[in-house]
Amino acid sequence: MTFEELTEFKKDVKILLKKYRTLNEDLYIVKKVLVVIPEERPPFSFRLDNLSTETCIIKVKKIACKSLKGRGVNSGLRLIYAHMPAEGKIILIELYHKNVKEQEDRDRISLHFPK
Repeated sequence: MTFEELTEFKKDVKILLKKYRTLNEDLYIVKKVLVVIPEERPPFSFRLDNLSTETCIIKVKKIACKSLKGRGVNSGLRLIYAHMPAEGKIILIELYHKNVKEQEDRDRISLHFPK
């Protein structure tokens, strides 16, 4: 499984790193899990429906962040990624905190993954 990151995703990480210093380490752990089980796994992650794309887009709701001690997987961080099993690839699309944004950027998804 290979990982790619959108330019916007890299900007998201750069901004969040100022507040969550362990974010790179936390993302490394998430990637290790995604290599083993890239499909959605409720209640930790689920597939986003009603998008104008045929690509499998998954939202991870439960991400442990060491910077938020005592919160465990209830850190509030959200990760959006595209799973392309035929190509053996995962593209990281968006990372945000639920207190800053209510939901994923659907325009970003449709821009990079048109139908």
